[in-house]
Amino acid sequence: MKKTITYILFLLPLLSGCKFYSVSMRGGDTSGSSTYSVEYFKPKTAQASQVYAQRFTDGLKDFIASASPLDITDSQADLQYSGSITGYTISPASVGQGEVAALNKLTITVKLKYVNNKEPDKSFDKSFSKFANYNSNSDIFAVEEQLWEDINEQLITAIYNASIGNW
Repeated sequence: MKKTITYILFLLPLLSGCKFYSVSMRGGDTSGSSTYSVEYFKPKTAQASQVYAQRFTDGLKDFIASASPLDITDSQADLQYSGSITGYTISPASVGQGEVAALNKLTITVKLKYVNNKEPDKSFDKSFSKFANYNSNSDIFAVEEQLWEDINEQLITAIYNASIGNW
């Protein structure tokens, strides 16, 4: 019994110094901002569909909402995102036997206008371009949805890091 009490008394100071805490991925440099807005990113190339443009726009809204403490608004936002889909191309990514493409690459380019009304010197206009490869034997329409998800994740992360993430 005495040994157990000694053991507990020995561990008590060590355990009292332990603290449980949680880490949040919500953050970034919001410049004291509390709101953001995302305008519809219009397709400016014939290959990009309205469906893709809406998915990209919604994905950007959702990502900022989940990754930052900001509230979305339709007007007079502290941080404003607008732009267009300027590129949507399919090209060979690697050549296999007989000079036939083994992999194809879908590349999507987005032109972004980011306005920071709290700190205007952090505003910018910039193009972001990302891609995903797929097997050339696959029909683009069969894999397009997955490619959109993969590319949007890359594009949206890059946009967030360039604006709020300040990377």
